[in-house]
Amino acid sequence: MAVSDDSPLGIDALLDRVRAGYARVEAHEAYEAARAGEALLVDIRYAALRERDGLIPGAVVVERNELEWRLDPQGSHRLPEATGHDLRVVVICNEGYASSLAAASLHQLGLHRATDLTGGFQAWKAAGLPVTPQVH
Repeated sequence: MAVSDDSPLGIDALLDRVRAGYARVEAHEAYEAARAGEALLVDIRYAALRERDGLIPGAVVVERNELEWRLDPQGSHRLPEATGHDLRVVVICNEGYASSLAAASLHQLGLHRATDLTGGFQAWKAAGLPVTPQVH
């Protein structure tokens, strides 16, 4: 039986497809880009993970379900940091999976420099980069 061209991809194939559309960044590269003012770090982890593991200093926290509304430069609910379509955004989730799909979604909004952090927050932490406790 022949396989249809429109058969379901599966999540691993979908991740491969979206990641092929941009260059992902490693933790130290994201850190240096943010320090130099060349990238906006956006933490999309849910609250329990931020409370458990802490925050990346300087990263903007945006819940995943609000990401597109907050970063669309043309949107009425955008963050002040969402200054234009040329903004370099590095999306950070816990382990680097959900952030890949989020970065692809930002590309669809015209944020052509959006990317994500390979390995997510856990890679950042493992690299010994700054983390602060979340203050309640």
